[in-house]
Amino acid sequence: MESVTDKFLRYVSYETTSDENSTTHPSNLQELVLLRQLVEEMKQMGIADASIDEYGYVMGTIPSNLDHEVPALGFIAHVDTSPDASGRDIKPQFIRNYDGSDIPLKGVPGLALRVSEFPELLDYKGQTLITTDGTTLLGADDKAGVAEILTAAEYLLTHPEVKHGTIKIGFTPDEEIGCGVDFFDVERFGADYAYTMDGGAVGELEYENFNAAGAKIRIQGCNSHPGSAKGKMVNAMLVGMELAGMLPVEQRPQFTEGYEGFFHLTGFGGTVEEATMSYIIRDHDMARFEQKKELLREVVTFINKKYGDIVSLELRDQYYNMREQVEPHYQIIERAVRAMEMAGVKPKIQPIRGGTDGARLSFMGLPCPNLFAGGHNFHGKLEFVPVESMEKAVEVIKNLIFLFSE
Repeated sequence: MESVTDKFLRYVSYETTSDENSTTHPSNLQELVLLRQLVEEMKQMGIADASIDEYGYVMGTIPSNLDHEVPALGFIAHVDTSPDASGRDIKPQFIRNYDGSDIPLKGVPGLALRVSEFPELLDYKGQTLITTDGTTLLGADDKAGVAEILTAAEYLLTHPEVKHGTIKIGFTPDEEIGCGVDFFDVERFGADYAYTMDGGAVGELEYENFNAAGAKIRIQGCNSHPGSAKGKMVNAMLVGMELAGMLPVEQRPQFTEGYEGFFHLTGFGGTVEEATMSYIIRDHDMARFEQKKELLREVVTFINKKYGDIVSLELRDQYYNMREQVEPHYQIIERAVRAMEMAGVKPKIQPIRGGTDGARLSFMGLPCPNLFAGGHNFHGKLEFVPVESMEKAVEVIKNLIFLFSE
């Protein structure tokens, strides 16, 4: 049986960066290469109904071998990697028996995982870490989750003596660009409850996430020769800077933590004539979330009054806090806590400062909290994952299957 590490290393060799500017689903056809490979692997394991649909969703079932009815349990992970850093030609580094020192990333001279910046590295002394070489991200978000789910599935299928209920497996594209479950068929998936294996450090358990919105801003300036620009020129880039300066500085991501929300400027470009800006708006509390959106509208209104309707705003909600959908089914949180304790893992229940496919699935009728996949520093070149954390995740999946079979 292939180890979770071997599976993970195979999966990160596939380039699956999602594309936020695409109008297709999946957004990057390269995602389909891995998704189709996963279907073949699932069939080879013995998951007879493994399939992929027109949107790239992979689903499969391990039928119950119990003589009594229990809830159908799902496990879900996404295959795409973030467009924030390259996911092409990933060259993982192995740090065996990690000694607690800084870790040079050999592909970029001078770049290193430094303990002074990431003290959590010391939690993994003596373990085996997989890092990047500094030229790409690693892809533990969320190919670690994919590997963990299929490792646990393979264990069940090669150990028929292990009793379990119906297990549903799902893999999605495009989670990183907020489109991961746009066409996900919850009814066809067929789970009563599910978990996304898409969290970070070992022990993380999350059933609260941000309410989220995205904003696209276009500014129409007025260009003229700078020698005769007085009273004529409106520099779109400077108007954009003025707009950004009117939003609260203390509510930028670098100044927030825990339940504190933010305005995050994710894109800004243009010329004197025209500029565009992209924002994401986040808050766990719905009232504060609505206040943030209203503040952005008020800022745009002010700018338009000042300069004469030169700014357009497209503002749309992306997902909501899953807490209200999950709490009525709190037993799935209690079982996750117990599954971790059985594996010798200390549960860390905390809010997600982000979102998962599970947040949207919870509002689609499938309560779906998030469990750790084991990685750190997602979306960047300093990403790493301890092998032992992935192994613990596999153990937690097995324990959950046992607990739901009772």
